[in-house]
Amino acid sequence: MTKVLTDTRSIRIKGRSFLALVLSPEPPLDAWLTRLDDLASRSAGFFLGRPVVLDVADLEIDRAELKKLIDELGKRNVRIMGIEGGRPSLFEPGMPPAMKGGRPAPDIEIPDGPSIEPVGTASPKATAPDVSAEPQAARGMSSIVIREPVRSGQSVIFPEGDVTVVGSVASGAEIIAGGSVHVYGTLRGRALAGSVGNASARIFCRRLEAELLAIDGVYKTAEDMAPNLRGQAVQLWLEGDSIMAERLN
Repeated sequence: MTKVLTDTRSIRIKGRSFLALVLSPEPPLDAWLTRLDDLASRSAGFFLGRPVVLDVADLEIDRAELKKLIDELGKRNVRIMGIEGGRPSLFEPGMPPAMKGGRPAPDIEIPDGPSIEPVGTASPKATAPDVSAEPQAARGMSSIVIREPVRSGQSVIFPEGDVTVVGSVASGAEIIAGGSVHVYGTLRGRALAGSVGNASARIFCRRLEAELLAIDGVYKTAEDMAPNLRGQAVQLWLEGDSIMAERLN
């Protein structure tokens, strides 16, 4: 006998990808947490409400230490949505799930600059967080152009390529690009280029007043930037683990 299912009340399940912040702790963990606190204090709200993946692939850690680390991050309002690179013995019920298969962005070829000026030494890596993009971009594009200022509280996310802002980026706003970031006005907020693994990405702006800059996860806050670059037209790029900069004529 064949039974016909007539109940139309179903559960809809879809697949969807999101861009998440990835934290890769380094030993000793106490010192790493101190550096994390320093970043959070100098860039308020950077971790607030963000989906975060904890990468422990290069960390010698047991289950108890991992649970303690997750607790310490929770005290800092860093909520772990998943753990990457952990061996099966690290997990137990109630812990964030194991994750794998993150998709990197393609490299973008950019010519070398003529002269360089160090912005400072490298800081802990962190890729771009997941927030709602305004405006949304069609899939398959290699770049998008935002033809109006990006206001405080807004985020533009485009992991597929470059983001160009014709206007300014206000304090409290952020641009997150898989490729390079171009701002033809004042950059007062945050700009994160090469957000999903592109060390060739660059940041260009007509007037630098940024709260935070990052390229391929290496970040600099306002306090770390050379004073003679503030208020200037600047390009920034990554060499090794240092963000380099030069003024544009």
